[in-house]
Amino acid sequence: MFLIWGISTGRKDFSFNQLVTCAICGKYGRFNVFMTYTVLSLFFIPTIKWSKRYYVQTSCCGAVYELDKEVGKAIARGEAVEIQQEHLTRVTSGRGFVSGYKKCRQCGYETAEDFEFCPKCGVRF
Repeated sequence: MFLIWGISTGRKDFSFNQLVTCAICGKYGRFNVFMTYTVLSLFFIPTIKWSKRYYVQTSCCGAVYELDKEVGKAIARGEAVEIQQEHLTRVTSGRGFVSGYKKCRQCGYETAEDFEFCPKCGVRF
């Protein structure tokens, strides 16, 4: 008997968007919800999923939060849910708070390079 199996990780994005004012950068943005999981595949067919974790990423600065498991399951079922701050645990800060990251206050150009002036509009960072 010949058996082909494998274990891998996966990600599923949900069509759930909630408009918010970001607690980190203070801008308006959306909560984009996704789930990560580990899956066992037999003959390239996913059969068993485990270690499901639900996350929220903000569209404004890219901050990632872990979402309460029960709220995540409700979103996965397609229920209308409003995500509250107490449902979230911050995993990473947004890109605006990464060391060495710069954003031009004049034109909004974003870079991780060590420029003294904005390459788009010429204003000093």
